[in-house]
Amino acid sequence: MPKETFYNLPEDKRNRIIEAAIDEFATHSFHTARVTAIAEQAGIAMGSFYQYFEDKKDLYKYLIELLVEKKLSYINSEMVKNKDKYDFFQLLREVYLSGFRFAIENPRLQPIGMMLANDKDLYREIYGEHEDRSADFFLQMLEYGKAQGAIDPEIDLKIVAKMLTGMLYSLTDFIIEDGKVNLDDMKIIDQMLYFIENGLRKK
Repeated sequence: MPKETFYNLPEDKRNRIIEAAIDEFATHSFHTARVTAIAEQAGIAMGSFYQYFEDKKDLYKYLIELLVEKKLSYINSEMVKNKDKYDFFQLLREVYLSGFRFAIENPRLQPIGMMLANDKDLYREIYGEHEDRSADFFLQMLEYGKAQGAIDPEIDLKIVAKMLTGMLYSLTDFIIEDGKVNLDDMKIIDQMLYFIENGLRKK
C-alpha cells in the first residue's frame, strides 16, 4: 500500500499519479511497465515516486485495490440487501452482470488485471486476497440459496464458492475481444448461469 506521504499529497497530484499508472499498466504487462514512464506522465521526479511507493509492485497492488472497489460498486447493492425478495439465481445473474457493466463502462481499467494472466505466481500474490473476499461473498450467497431451498443440500458450498469466483474472474476472457467489450457475447452470462443451475447431464 502507498506510504503516508502519498496520502498527504494534494488530491489532484494523487489523481495524476493514478491516471498515469492506469495508462501504463493497461498497455503493458506488469514486467514491461516502466516506473519512469509513470513518473514522467504524472509530472513527478523518480525520487519522489519512491517516497510514495515502495516499488512498482506496491503501486500495482494499490491500483488493483482501487479497481476491485470500483467493481464492487457495480453490484446492485439494493438488490443484494433485499435478497429475500429475489430468487437465488436472479441474484447470481445480477452479480455476473455487474462485471459486464463494469467492463463496458471502464474500458481503460479492464485490461489491467488481464495483463497478469500469464504470470500465475504474481497473479496469486496480487489477487489472492481479493479472490478470498470474492469466495466469501459467494459463500454467503450460496448459504442464502441453500436456506431458500434453491441449492442441493449435498453440495459442498465452499468448493462451489471457489468455482463461482473463478468463473467471475474468467468472464472477461469471453466478453472481451481485442481489448474491447463484445456486446454480442452478453448471452455468455446466461449460458454460464444455465450450466450452474442445470449442470452438464442431459435431462
